[in-house]
Amino acid sequence: MALGCCGSLVFLAGGSRILGLNLGESGQDGSSGDKESNGVVAFAFSPSGTYVAVTVDNKQLLLFRTRPWECVSVRSALRRSTSLAITGTEDQILLADKSGDVYSFSISEPHSPGQLQLGHLSMLLAVAVSPDSRHVITADRDEKIRVSLLEQPYVIEAFCLGHREFVSELSIPPNHPQLLVSGSGDGTVRLWEYENGTQLHCLELSELQPSGCQKARRAVVRLAHCRGANFFAVLCDTFSSVYVLELDVESLRLVHRQTITVKQRACDMSFDDSGGLWILDGEVAVLYQLQEGLWQEIPDHPDQMRIKEVIRANWPVFQGSATEISCSNLYKMSIDNMAEYQLKKQQRIHQRRSKKKLETLELRADSKRLRKGEAAV
Repeated sequence: MALGCCGSLVFLAGGSRILGLNLGESGQDGSSGDKESNGVVAFAFSPSGTYVAVTVDNKQLLLFRTRPWECVSVRSALRRSTSLAITGTEDQILLADKSGDVYSFSISEPHSPGQLQLGHLSMLLAVAVSPDSRHVITADRDEKIRVSLLEQPYVIEAFCLGHREFVSELSIPPNHPQLLVSGSGDGTVRLWEYENGTQLHCLELSELQPSGCQKARRAVVRLAHCRGANFFAVLCDTFSSVYVLELDVESLRLVHRQTITVKQRACDMSFDDSGGLWILDGEVAVLYQLQEGLWQEIPDHPDQMRIKEVIRANWPVFQGSATEISCSNLYKMSIDNMAEYQLKKQQRIHQRRSKKKLETLELRADSKRLRKGEAAV
């Protein structure tokens, strides 16, 4: 299942169903935004929440208007997408795909085909747009973060280099638009000044694990920013907890504030505009709010009860879709051909030496027998 929030809007997807809810309208039952699909791959809200773009397994791009919820267009992409972003001017959808390309789809012309904007030599995993719509930032499987001009994407302004594995998540906080936060398969979250490619801070998530636990590398699969505040939530694969980080603007560092341990397994998460953190815990969307310096569950919140009812009403479709996100297939296989070559070389040298030693012993034996025969004569 996938979960996203923007203002009073909530997006839920699972199985073959997409659901849109407007929690600010008590008369809406939360199901009028249904749209059959083949499994959601990625989605993105526009900055104002007016639109949400969705890509599904069959390479289709769906565009929804959210007030009221309705499907505006269904278009096809050339290849399976990996990430989506909508520009600040809300006129373009940027779609990154597995082949390393970014296509632009018009919102004002909802049925026009996509236009190729830029490309990488590696699979793209994340795309983001600066709040002023000046820069497009792309991240790939080869540890690179590229900063390009949106209007002239062939102009590369900077590279943000430092990650040791694939870069899976990107986030630009609107209240600090010069900064970029990235998450990676190397188990780090990094803070950048992206226009010049400067790394400001690197936080090793393995250091946040409780003492006594085995320090394992965990890939970042979700990175969510709290609008109007400096909080980030981080979800890693094979780890059913959520890290809450705070951006210290004065020191330009990411500071760990809390680790939220869920009851079942964390599948997805998102902040709403009021600062609440929604975590999809197995089959239930749970709301956490900041109280007395800690993020605490609010079990009786009316919005949580409403979402729970919507999930329950659509459970035959959602059932089986609440699974953990895994990035294990994105790690590259390291093959040490040199070690295998050296081993085989040593074996060949040993065989030659053994053969030579055996030939020497046989030659000495023959010489000894020859001398004994000459002595007998």
